[in-house]
Amino acid sequence: MSEKNDGANRDATKRSARERLLVERERQKTRDKRRRTLVVAAAVVGVLGLATVVGVIAANTGKDGSAKAGPVVAPSGATGKDALAIQAGKPEAKSSLTVWEDFRCPSCKFFEDNYRDVIHDLEAKGLLKVDYHLVTLIDRRMGGSGSLKAANAAACAQDAGKFTEYHDLLFQNQPQETDDAFGKNAKLLELAGKVDGLDTPEFRSCVEDGTHNSWVAKSDAAFTTGQFRGTPTVLLNGKDILSDQANQVTPQKLKEQVEAAAKGSGGADAGAGAGAGAGKASPSSSATPGSGAKTGAKASPSASRTGSGTGSGGSSDGSSNRSTGRTSSGSSSGSPQD
Repeated sequence: MSEKNDGANRDATKRSARERLLVERERQKTRDKRRRTLVVAAAVVGVLGLATVVGVIAANTGKDGSAKAGPVVAPSGATGKDALAIQAGKPEAKSSLTVWEDFRCPSCKFFEDNYRDVIHDLEAKGLLKVDYHLVTLIDRRMGGSGSLKAANAAACAQDAGKFTEYHDLLFQNQPQETDDAFGKNAKLLELAGKVDGLDTPEFRSCVEDGTHNSWVAKSDAAFTTGQFRGTPTVLLNGKDILSDQANQVTPQKLKEQVEAAAKGSGGADAGAGAGAGAGKASPSSSATPGSGAKTGAKASPSASRTGSGTGSGGSSDGSSNRSTGRTSSGSSSGSPQD
């Protein structure tokens, strides 16, 4: 009997030991789980804290940048409300073209490539004056500073009496929309070397110091306040010439309307709707035409709407949208927009 009792006691002791071991293992698992939870929670708090610090730094950096932007210095000869326009052509010209552009905007390049020759010809004949308003829409949409710095450099070129030449050169050498090449002063100065007499110590200082940065920012704010739907926005005597898909003004039609206005016939048509399109002038759908389109081509760009696309000389990453900064991928045949 004694041996049987001893065996039973040993078995009970073993079972008890195993049970205690299992209980201890469960307790250990619980402790490990709790420890992991605490570690993860601490890590999350740390990341959130870092993000908050970074956000504060970024916010302060933005504020400091605005504070250090300096006074608003308009370029020489700036005209219009608050002196926010750079005018080309003869002031007494009967027809006026108002253009809102961004040097990084592919649709603006498309407009320039197709309408440039006709515009310059009409300017040379004294029939048309053009008021250029510079915008930084792509900087806001894609990041970077190329729109701002290129606009400042163009304003510096205006100080030197070389705005038109440099303006055209910037669009002819526009990088891909996602490439912020114009954000480097060295690139802007390199291009200036191709304009006779522009690359001077005064011009270099103006570019490197960002002399007109605040003026550009004010022009961009006016674009946003005006609630234009995108760039380029082009108004002929106050009427948006790119928004009507059914009856867009091609380079040839622009030439005919300006010449008719100069002769006193058709002037009403050229200027009809003045003011009506000036505030909410809206561009049309985007396309991806080649940059070599000839003057008079049917394809005609328009300010980029909420669903923008790509233009010649640059690919759009779902492309930028107007003053809202929203995007929409895809493009349609017609006029490119940004």
